Amino acid sequence: MCDIGPGSTDSGRLRVALRADLDALPLLETSGVPWSSTHPGVAHACGHDVHTTAVLGAGLVLADLAADGLLPTGVRLIFQPAEEVQPGGSLDVIAAGGLDGVGQVYALHCDPKVDVGQVGTRIGPITSASDEVAVTVTSAGGHTSRPHLTGDVVFALGQVITQVPAVLGRRLDPRSGVNLTWGAVQSGTAHNAIPTTGTVRGTLRCLDVRAWERASQVFHAAVEQVVAPYDVEVEVRHHRGVPPVENDEHATAVLEAAARDVLGPGSVLLTEQSLGGEDFAWYLTRVPGALARLGTRTPGGRTFDIHQGNLEIDERAIELAVLLLARSALLAGVVPITGTARPSGRSNIPTA
Repeated sequence: MCDIGPGSTDSGRLRVALRADLDALPLLETSGVPWSSTHPGVAHACGHDVHTTAVLGAGLVLADLAADGLLPTGVRLIFQPAEEVQPGGSLDVIAAGGLDGVGQVYALHCDPKVDVGQVGTRIGPITSASDEVAVTVTSAGGHTSRPHLTGDVVFALGQVITQVPAVLGRRLDPRSGVNLTWGAVQSGTAHNAIPTTGTVRGTLRCLDVRAWERASQVFHAAVEQVVAPYDVEVEVRHHRGVPPVENDEHATAVLEAAARDVLGPGSVLLTEQSLGGEDFAWYLTRVPGALARLGTRTPGGRTFDIHQGNLEIDERAIELAVLLLARSALLAGVVPITGTARPSGRSNIPTA
């Protein structure tokens, strides 16, 4: 962390925080650009290197203003590790006092589906809750010619894979956008042997925080009920991740005003709520703030995706991100937000 300009005791105002996530992903980079990762199996495939550079650059701009006495409110730069590791490094930053004396917090996230020079914003939830789940099924195993003499691990695991998502879709409000997707399955080595164990792992995502708070109980019950007829033992692991990022209305207005100042009219787009998880959400349970999606696609060029080894960024987005964050900090300091962080457990499902 790095503080710039007057503290809250000097200015009578709480600081504005700008947050960048630092970590890379365990992927092989295949972009072929000169600045590709030199470490096999480690790649900045989610744009965190852009986020870090942008916050650092904004800090240099703001430090120059502070030296000239032109920074109305102190700014804190937060360089946060472990965004990709649930429940996220933001909790460690908060525990270390990273939000002490902070009244607002802002962040950008690269969006390779949006052209450079544009940003996507949204009031309220902009990301989803995201958890890691795993189910391990065990039995004595046996020969495939005699499945009636043992618990059929593979068959039971298949029922978990296909039936548990269906149960969640009936036990949780369908408007909550619950999505259980399996990403890894391991079981057995021989075609004619029923294995003794099998595991399936995946992610459980919810658009709505209230459904997220119920999902663990429903998931556990569904797994146990689905495998009950098959004479197997089951272990359910549900690693709680992050709630949705819920943008404050006034903080979102600050980001939008800064974008129009820096990027010009027509630069602000309404973005959809994504099913991706982002631990910036934990900051917003403590103080108001907002996250915007930074356009990184070359206009007319190829559309890449994050978490892919071939991700490429139009580097003009970096300078624009620097100016956008610096301008956001200035605007936020001039008109402090008087609201509060989102209340825990607030649902974004309409009541009508």
